Amino acid sequence: MCFVISLIHHVDGRVRVRRLPGEQLLPSCTADYAQAGGGGIMSWGTFSWAALGPVIVVEQTMKAANYLNIIADQLHPYMVFVFPTGNGIFQQDNAPCHKARIVLEWFEEHTDEFHLMSWPPNSPDLNPKGHIWYGMERQLRAQTPPCPNISTLRERCLDIWYNLCTVMYHKLVASMPRRVAAVLKAKGGATRY
Repeated sequence: MCFVISLIHHVDGRVRVRRLPGEQLLPSCTADYAQAGGGGIMSWGTFSWAALGPVIVVEQTMKAANYLNIIADQLHPYMVFVFPTGNGIFQQDNAPCHKARIVLEWFEEHTDEFHLMSWPPNSPDLNPKGHIWYGMERQLRAQTPPCPNISTLRERCLDIWYNLCTVMYHKLVASMPRRVAAVLKAKGGATRY
């Protein structure tokens, strides 16, 4: 029997496992790996206190034109539905595709429907969506068998997203005033978030 004391992923990519003599080739003491890094998907999703929004798998490189299509086709209907009085605030970070002129002009044209949150240029990443992505990744890693291909990975990601606990995203939205206050108090420096 293999007794794992610690499983540590190091920067060098190696995984270290403690095991008893003679156990090194037991299936429970070995880890599969994918050559060439395996595979992955890029996804975009949104949520608010009121509702979990759409998530889509992004099939191409995220450039300004692609991002503009996503916000026009996915974000816009969601914001209009969830915030019919136009009081919604959308948060995004300073990724180059988010700050492109065509994207910012689109948001300007839609300020009567919802607003774009100002984001300082050198701020810590306080986007609460990162917590959701991290939780989704943990769930994916815990599933057995591991995803054998990109199609299965896509299906599992969508399934996890649409089964997210309401309490999770409520807590993340509720944490935003504390997150922003912490950044202001730290004058843009690091915070616990």
